Amino acid sequence: MTQQIETIKAIASQYDVIVFDQWGVLHNGTTPYPSAIEAISALSGKTAVLSNSGKRSAPNAARICGMGFPKDAFDVVMTSGEALWQDVKQGHIDAKTLFAVERAEGDAADWAEGLEITLVTDVRQADAILMMGLPDDTNLVDWAPKLKGWHAGSLPMYCSNPDRQSPRADGLVISPGALAHAYGVLGGHTVFYGKPHHPVFRGLENVFGAGRYLMVGDSMEHDIAGAQKAGWDSLLIEGGLYADRFANGSGDLIVAEIAAEKNCDPPTYRIKGLR
Repeated sequence: MTQQIETIKAIASQYDVIVFDQWGVLHNGTTPYPSAIEAISALSGKTAVLSNSGKRSAPNAARICGMGFPKDAFDVVMTSGEALWQDVKQGHIDAKTLFAVERAEGDAADWAEGLEITLVTDVRQADAILMMGLPDDTNLVDWAPKLKGWHAGSLPMYCSNPDRQSPRADGLVISPGALAHAYGVLGGHTVFYGKPHHPVFRGLENVFGAGRYLMVGDSMEHDIAGAQKAGWDSLLIEGGLYADRFANGSGDLIVAEIAAEKNCDPPTYRIKGLR
């Protein structure tokens, strides 16, 4: 049964490495959550960020620091966008001409710096789709014609952010994973990078070595399920992705319901917010 805790420090000494999701755990995209900076600063062990962000690690580390987290708060910041970049750099991906879907203009160009690839604005010239970000006002229905066109062209899709939704200050927004999964439903070939897929978890283990790991996240589908597959313990943040559900029901019941929906076991712990 999932144990409810009041502070992360109460269990921190049981773990060699504590790994944090970013959106919904540390911040809402613009502002740190109350007590999050204090909670991180109080930890004395090894810490990391593991984020389903389409951007590389460096800009995410800068974003976190810019919100007020200490510069040395985390030993490692790893993102799904970084994992994809590394695979392209090491020649594990054949596609060299990409049509990018990005949250803001220039994101893909920044991500691609240092790679021998070409970003094109005409999808007919591409040999693959790079799904790395979506504008916050995205409506999934509006993308249906494009998805069908990409599928007709037999274009593979590389998704560097598997999240289907992400918390923002004013609510939830559609994330790239939603489009990538919809593409898969059509029969399109989609390759996902990030949580819950195993390589990013093993990547952190390669950095820190063997030990007991705790994953702190707000997504049962990505953070909690991924941690379980990696053999890690997990801590679910109630105030992130599922904040509305936890505000209107029994915590134990909500955890059980979401775990059943996502076909995973309940987390080791749950907490209202990072403190």
